[in-house]
Amino acid sequence: MAGRAAEPEVIWARPERTGRGPRPAYSRADIVAAAVRVADADGMDAVSMRRVAAEIGCGTMSLYNYVPRKEDLYELMVDAVSGEYELAAGPGGDWRADMLHLARQARAIMRRHPWVIRLMTTGYAFGPNALRFLEHGLACLDGLDLPGGVKMELLANVNGTVMTIVANELAIAERARGLPWSEEQEQAVRGAYLMGQLAGGGFPRLAAVIAESGARPLDPEEVFERTLLRVLDSFAPA
Repeated sequence: MAGRAAEPEVIWARPERTGRGPRPAYSRADIVAAAVRVADADGMDAVSMRRVAAEIGCGTMSLYNYVPRKEDLYELMVDAVSGEYELAAGPGGDWRADMLHLARQARAIMRRHPWVIRLMTTGYAFGPNALRFLEHGLACLDGLDLPGGVKMELLANVNGTVMTIVANELAIAERARGLPWSEEQEQAVRGAYLMGQLAGGGFPRLAAVIAESGARPLDPEEVFERTLLRVLDSFAPA
């Protein structure tokens, strides 16, 4: 395959431009911006070297001169959206509040770019924006009396929790879009079925929980905040 190296390499260690030849017609920023546009519009499966090359107006084989492998393109894409975090203000001094602020930003980024959840692995955590994020996250935890490795686990747990929540939100929204009726109609029918089942007395604990909450729909924002706080509290020193 064109551009595939015989040995592993890191795209960030590869200079954008080699030699003294003419200035390249495109930059990595041009290429990754095109790839992100494709993924945002049509999903991750639509991202191919051919599609991205067409998006920026070059030949597919020419694109390999800039990005040797599709995996490199994925890494560039993840790092590009990682640059959307607002980190300039620095830590606020309250590690829980700082972590919640990062978690809210992560949720917003994942909602803007749903495809990124598929690509978020530790293998893509070494780009410049990702490293800035990790450094900022650790700075937010300076006042927390935990070993550095545990702090990294905390950051990973927060990110993983946000990924799980957003993935569920996206799946629910995708299902709702495919229904031939409204979401309200769907919930009304399912709610009536559930109440009928509970009325039979076969699920007393579940019936008690529903009665206690007054069957009030869960507020996704409240659930998000409570879930993240519980994760953070699990790392608080005893």
